[in-house]
Amino acid sequence: MNDIAMNDIPMNDIATLDIAVLGNGRVGGNLAAALTRAGHQVTVADRTPGAAADAARAARVVINATPGAGSLERLTALRAELQGKILVDVSNATTDGPDGLPADLLHPGSSLAEQLQAALPETSVVKTLNTMLFPVMTAPSTLTQPPTAFLSGDDPQAKQTVRALLTGLGWRTEWITDLGGIRTARATEAAILFVPHVIRSSGFTPFAISVAR
Repeated sequence: MNDIAMNDIPMNDIATLDIAVLGNGRVGGNLAAALTRAGHQVTVADRTPGAAADAARAARVVINATPGAGSLERLTALRAELQGKILVDVSNATTDGPDGLPADLLHPGSSLAEQLQAALPETSVVKTLNTMLFPVMTAPSTLTQPPTAFLSGDDPQAKQTVRALLTGLGWRTEWITDLGGIRTARATEAAILFVPHVIRSSGFTPFAISVAR
């Protein structure tokens, strides 16, 4: 990873980051609204031609909230715009079952985050927030017990920045667990296989994976 991977972001400047959210569905919209309330300058890229490139080019942190099945192709096309940026990947790459819920992993033995890091060597990829239903991402304290937000990534400074972003979204320090390098993302991405069974059992009530100690 080169020396510009962290964008030279000072920690005392974390409250005023320019953030691009790629994906304007429920996940992207929810994150964009919460990050704006937290004081960041947020741009949401819609599907118009060039919107994602323009948003990524102007941002210091880019959040991938696009459907995971097409994320690798979409983001690889933005390699130049993502150079030197932090890419926060919250997506899971799966096939869909007959009911539209996740069925199988698209990258067994690997992960979307690992594939993105390999395709974008001059970008710092950090995997997080992919082990919960989307409302929990920005309102973790609404659950009856503390959830866990996991961090996976090869750039410690990038993970520090993402940790600060999570704190601004209401995640307490003890609820955030750094698993290590980007390879650990294959573990959290595999957790998506729980989701369809939980939803079929209990409905779309917000939930998250939690490490109890």
